[in-house]
Amino acid sequence: MRFAFRDLSLSFPAAQGRLEVLRAVNIEAGMGEFVSIVGPSGCGKTSMLRAIAGFVAPDAGSIEFPATHHRSSRCAMVYQDNSLFPWSTVIDNACFGLEAQGVPRAERERLALPLLRRFGLGDRIHAWPHQLSVGMRQRVAVIRVFLSDADLLLMDEPFAALDSYMRLGIQQDLLKIWELHHKTVLFVTHDLEEAILLSDRIIVMSDLPSTVVAQFPISFQRPRDFAVTLSDEFVRLKREIYDRLHLTAAAHAHAS
Repeated sequence: MRFAFRDLSLSFPAAQGRLEVLRAVNIEAGMGEFVSIVGPSGCGKTSMLRAIAGFVAPDAGSIEFPATHHRSSRCAMVYQDNSLFPWSTVIDNACFGLEAQGVPRAERERLALPLLRRFGLGDRIHAWPHQLSVGMRQRVAVIRVFLSDADLLLMDEPFAALDSYMRLGIQQDLLKIWELHHKTVLFVTHDLEEAILLSDRIIVMSDLPSTVVAQFPISFQRPRDFAVTLSDEFVRLKREIYDRLHLTAAAHAHAS
């Protein structure tokens, strides 16, 4: 096991007391597992990732890591806006985690250059972030976390700002780089096709206060590509997950 939530609850100050965001959430992810989290907008998916990373403290419950690992050095996060350093070149942004570990420059570049070349950035290594397309910047952000020493990668809708064509390409890039490194990934998305294509397992969250309402194992053989999304089984599974989300939303509306 790489990490676990145990009865995790989280709330934030609100106009009238506190807003309960997460209620008794229990989630586990195994070593090298790719887990996607889906649910209604505003249901606390990002807050969950921030709690794992240590940016917010839960009200109750625990976040468990293996005893030999410390959270601060074992988590890395990718956001929607890529969060590249504007004052650093592509190669330096990609190598940031390695540099923080004290890896010498020559070794950093030896590790980073093959990935940058593989994902179409070999001729842009000395470019600045503002000189790249949105898709290129996001590729650099993804490469950076995979090159880091982190065992658990937290990805918060990293492709939400991309158009559908660009998004498909970078999904394929992510599948390839994950196949190379097999790090544990928690991936938040609103796109069910994206979740099914990328994941080993999908977790469905309820509306606020959010908790786990369903889990779906994804059994499509790896390595995967876009062709799997055209299969009858893929469409059936997408419908099943959609129906579960719809039932969750309807139950919340009725309770309200």
